[in-house]
Amino acid sequence: MHPYPRTEDEMAISYLTVRKAIGVLGMVLPIVLGIGGFLLFGRGIQSSISYYARTEMEPVLVGTLFAAGFFLLGYRGYERADDRAGRLAWLFCLGVALFPCAPDTNATRRDILVGNVHFIASVLLFGTLVYFSIFLFPKTRPDRDPTPEKLKRNRVYYICGGVMIAYLGSILVYTVLPADLKAMVTPLHPVYWLEAAALEAFGISWFVKGEGILKDNDWPVG
Repeated sequence: MHPYPRTEDEMAISYLTVRKAIGVLGMVLPIVLGIGGFLLFGRGIQSSISYYARTEMEPVLVGTLFAAGFFLLGYRGYERADDRAGRLAWLFCLGVALFPCAPDTNATRRDILVGNVHFIASVLLFGTLVYFSIFLFPKTRPDRDPTPEKLKRNRVYYICGGVMIAYLGSILVYTVLPADLKAMVTPLHPVYWLEAAALEAFGISWFVKGEGILKDNDWPVG
């Protein structure tokens, strides 16, 4: 058994593992849903990532959201802002998982209400993830200058945050499109691809934060 309290290096390794795990979950989810749904059940691409909750792939989607949520709940950064953001992200993950999106057709008033909760939770979740990428992840300890690898990681964080912001803006535009124009683009599954891109950006950001790539040669990490 390891002696307590843990050393700084052991704590850093633990944080890195959690960050990489969150990143991997984000990156693989769209791939597993898309390919798994096709290979196992013969389903094509759905109208959105969220709509897989209304298919045989529901356990994969909901299970991944719960796993990511509890990783986020257990996430600890260098400041209280990291902890608070992790708890909020966990709460919004649960909201996305527990309140499925409304069906594309024959939606009841209850379906629409639950779907609205799902949509709000999704937007708040990605807003929190943007906050992580753009405002929390680029920070460097005040007692040392950022390393060249840290500066590279920061560029990745900003790019990933920008992709997620673009996703949120695109979804807003899509929701207000005229009905005839929306009908033209819907067969292309734009929401699915936009969500997939945002999830990849989220996953990459956290994987890099865990120094899965662009790793520093010494502690502390960031």
